[in-house]
Amino acid sequence: MQLVGYHSSGNGSALVVSDADGELDHRPLEAGEDLAYSLGDRHCAGTIDEEGTHVACDQPSAPYCEYHTSTWVCARCTGTCLKDEMDCYEEHAVYIAAFAPDTFKVGVTKHRRLETRLREQGADRAAHIHTVSNGRIAREIEAEIAQRLVDRVRTPAKVASLAATVDEAAWADVLAEFDVLERFDFDYGIDLEARPVRETIASGTVVGVKGRLVVLANGGTTYAVDMRDLVGHDLKEGPSNRDLQSSLGSFG
Repeated sequence: MQLVGYHSSGNGSALVVSDADGELDHRPLEAGEDLAYSLGDRHCAGTIDEEGTHVACDQPSAPYCEYHTSTWVCARCTGTCLKDEMDCYEEHAVYIAAFAPDTFKVGVTKHRRLETRLREQGADRAAHIHTVSNGRIAREIEAEIAQRLVDRVRTPAKVASLAATVDEAAWADVLAEFDVLERFDFDYGIDLEARPVRETIASGTVVGVKGRLVVLANGGTTYAVDMRDLVGHDLKEGPSNRDLQSSLGSFG
């Protein structure tokens, strides 16, 4: 078996596992469910063909090799189209997302995907600040705001947000300069008193999923796992027996 993909909290959280015949199994990550996989070697996760069958690849690069890596040029666009011909003629939303306690990110997405995109990222709060007719205009606005706010949030900051709450005063200050069209306040059902330990495991009881982070309880410690770090690993049935870093609370 190989772990070949995942669905984040924006679209039905699950791990995607392929067997030796390329058949896919979507393993839901519902709170309270137990995972019991040990991680083996990691290599390219290959691709999924039009029939929905996994096509394996043994190239050592992970999660994907150069032949199976796709680059979404729109993610790098700042208003000057990087494609041969601009094709994002659809309403886009510009938003500010908050990650507890005080990381604030500007971003854009197709208007119809706004709430889904925010959940995919694991945002705690968000504010929709502009609706525009196409992606080029949205990227121009984003690039201007990104001179004073970040336009991406790294995994360590998202792990830290799991056991924190949004700084209300700082959030209000950020939004003061914008005409807010719509506000969002997300609850992922994860109630932690302390920051979880960051690890790469697929064994434990699911506490919840926030963006692409799955929180697992294992041996008295709570772990935060970036599901992208799991992609490409061969899997074996049965819990991992390797030593894991434990939190101080596990010794109480």
